[in-house]
Amino acid sequence: MFHLSKIKQILRLQPQSLNLPLIDAIKIELEALFLDKVVANLGLCISIYDILSIDGGFIFPGDGCPTYEVIMRLVMFQPFVGEIISGKIEESSKDGLRLSLGFFNDIHVPAAQLEQKYKRGDDDIWVWDYESQYLHLDLNEEVNFKVISVKYPPIPAQQDANSRPFAPMIIEADVTEDGLGVVSWWQD
Repeated sequence: MFHLSKIKQILRLQPQSLNLPLIDAIKIELEALFLDKVVANLGLCISIYDILSIDGGFIFPGDGCPTYEVIMRLVMFQPFVGEIISGKIEESSKDGLRLSLGFFNDIHVPAAQLEQKYKRGDDDIWVWDYESQYLHLDLNEEVNFKVISVKYPPIPAQQDANSRPFAPMIIEADVTEDGLGVVSWWQD
């Protein structure tokens, strides 16, 4: 789920940062660039783990900012396919469920990934019919889910005003196997 990624970045330090120690100024700039952002095919950046090297400090003609080549390691969130994770139900709709880990909310369980034993209730809450016993997938319930894909959609050129905000990383999940679904169902 979490891994270290080694990245090389060409970084321009703004003049107002030059009164700080170099390592602190570089870390502030790197955090502004990467923290809480998705890097395609690597995942969501959780933190700067460490800075391995800093080279340069050149000021190019016509530019008032020193430029450095920084090699660092970032703590990234990117679950692997088949991984079982616990999250909370944040939204229930005809399209399925949207789950949250607290720090990441673009986890979707499509209606097609809910077994035929699932149906939607009057309040748009999904219900599992288990041997004529109706178990609800209520909002804010903790659920175990299995990752079936991690996608990095292309950035749209334009977006409708009524559409959901663009998600640079989408996790598609499944709750149909034994042990998956609402955690309280499996506790005894």
